[in-house]
Amino acid sequence: MADLAPTLELTADLAIADTPPAPAPPPVVQAPPEKPIQLELPLAPQKTQADMEVEADDSLIDGRKRPGHQRRLPDRVTQENPGAVRAPPPEAFPTDAFPVPDRWRLVESLGLVKERWFDPYHQNTYKGDRPICTHEHSREPDPVTPETKDNRDFKCGTPKFLGLKGDHWFFVANAVSDTVIEPRSFPIPVGVQTTNNPDNNDVFGKNDSLVLSQTFIVGAALIKGSTAFMPPEIEYRLTLAYNMNYVDVSERRVLYVEPSKGTSRFDHFLGVQEAFIDYHLRNTSDRYDFESIRVGIQPFQADFRGFLFQDNQLGVRFFGNRDNNRFQFNLAAFWRLEKDTNSGLNDVTQTPRADYVFHANVYRQDLPFPGFTSQLSVTYNMNREKNRIEVDTNGFPVRPGLLGDLRGRNYDVVYLGYAGDGRIGRINLTTSLYVALGEDRNSFFTSRPAQIRAGFAAAEASYDVDWMRFRLSGLYASGDRNPYNNVEGGFDAIFENPIFAGADTSYWIRQTIPFAGGGRAIAISGRNGILNSLRSSKEQGQSNFNNPGTMLLGAGADFDLTPEFRISTNANHLWFANTATLKALRTEGSIPRDIGWDLSTAAIWRPKATQNIVLRLSAAVLQPGKGFKDLFANNDRDKRYLSVLFNGILAF
Repeated sequence: MADLAPTLELTADLAIADTPPAPAPPPVVQAPPEKPIQLELPLAPQKTQADMEVEADDSLIDGRKRPGHQRRLPDRVTQENPGAVRAPPPEAFPTDAFPVPDRWRLVESLGLVKERWFDPYHQNTYKGDRPICTHEHSREPDPVTPETKDNRDFKCGTPKFLGLKGDHWFFVANAVSDTVIEPRSFPIPVGVQTTNNPDNNDVFGKNDSLVLSQTFIVGAALIKGSTAFMPPEIEYRLTLAYNMNYVDVSERRVLYVEPSKGTSRFDHFLGVQEAFIDYHLRNTSDRYDFESIRVGIQPFQADFRGFLFQDNQLGVRFFGNRDNNRFQFNLAAFWRLEKDTNSGLNDVTQTPRADYVFHANVYRQDLPFPGFTSQLSVTYNMNREKNRIEVDTNGFPVRPGLLGDLRGRNYDVVYLGYAGDGRIGRINLTTSLYVALGEDRNSFFTSRPAQIRAGFAAAEASYDVDWMRFRLSGLYASGDRNPYNNVEGGFDAIFENPIFAGADTSYWIRQTIPFAGGGRAIAISGRNGILNSLRSSKEQGQSNFNNPGTMLLGAGADFDLTPEFRISTNANHLWFANTATLKALRTEGSIPRDIGWDLSTAAIWRPKATQNIVLRLSAAVLQPGKGFKDLFANNDRDKRYLSVLFNGILAF
């Protein structure tokens, strides 16, 4: 037994080094001497003299620890550096924290980056890349304790009424210059009282015009948050837009109701496009699913492509998500603001309209296919403007529209909608479906109430082949079949801004087509709109469900020749869904449905391959069909209508 002791001791040490510590074994009871016990134990490797000089602690495997033991530390390294400032002793540092720069300013503290306030491409405090206040950079003289850490009011030059308490406040500034140069031609009616050309006796005069527009947009936001993954705790945002516009046309009484004011106009306006508070109510999961509420003038888009309602309006919005952002929802109510006539910006100096929009939707990602998002929505538009007559700044009546009995209208309409956006395999697909149900309290054809029963469907599919994308587009908005019955079947939106079939590169979407000869100050389709709604104004008029509807089939292609340069082309054919309304208003027995071909192309150049500088030059032509020729003509007997658009956007 005595000879086995070294072997047992070494074996035990190796076992401890290779396995976790185990409870102490029970005491060993020795057998009587006359009957020795023979133990068969694995033999340990033989130790050399060098091994004997190494302690057991030093033989531990790297990465493993043994309770109660500490490896032998290497010899202390000393370095003589005469004149250097010695490091403070360990007791000079707190035991629970170390005074290092915050993570946003660490790179600058190392001298690797020097911030420039005018540079949006690198780290910039004015673009929200780092907070304006932190513990290390606060000028708060009072000592910070754990109890006051999150309730300090930092003196960072920010207004006290905003209640900027705690750290992680970010400031974001935005500035945009939007320039438009747009020569164009469209059917221009001759003034009733007089004409700019004394020899003109036709209903339509010369069709040339020019639009120059410059918009400066300045916005600022204060946001409290901590990381990119967690929604902001609170946000204050204000955005102002100042527009200057000049228009020149060839006929009188197009820009002003008074013929004496001539054929050109310069105007300017300052609008409030955003002014809201966004408050984070709570997180509902450890993955930062959340609920928030936003109050004030805010942007809102009811569907993916802006078919029904896309605008900046005064409202309250409760929104959030679930299931790692795969499920999203919105509950919103808006009180529509008046718009400036010539700029289209919000006019907060006027009393808001008696027009209310209530909206609820839910989004579900990967439904019904992975990579495809589905949306269900309910939108209720309650209009109570029957007793309010509105005249725009140019002197033209806009509510009620000058059609039919010229009486004011109230209406209630509910839009039930489905929208989808994403991809199915290699096919990119966007689709929208709406059913409009409600009541018009006064149909301008019959002066009696009428039921609203209208529908809308649109889809755009595209397929990518390397640097090329090919698109197919289709749209149907129902038209009213019988304007004199008690059903209005023409689909109209609340405030459309469609990104579809070429968007504002398209002639029909970009231009306003006046409905001369059938209504005064009425347009067949509005600017930046695709629906043939017969409204007095998209911005200031009421929805009209006595309209001829719209049909469109189109094809297009995008060619990304370089990361900075893109060529886009579109070819759309348009029809009226039903011309019964047009025939009644024009007192004509037959009007064909064919509107014609809308052909357009655009070149887009982004010199820095970012959205900070975007230059676009586009041209579009409308080749009229039989229906358009029946409705319109021009004094120059031009067979086509043209539109050229230069748009330059500079953003900071």
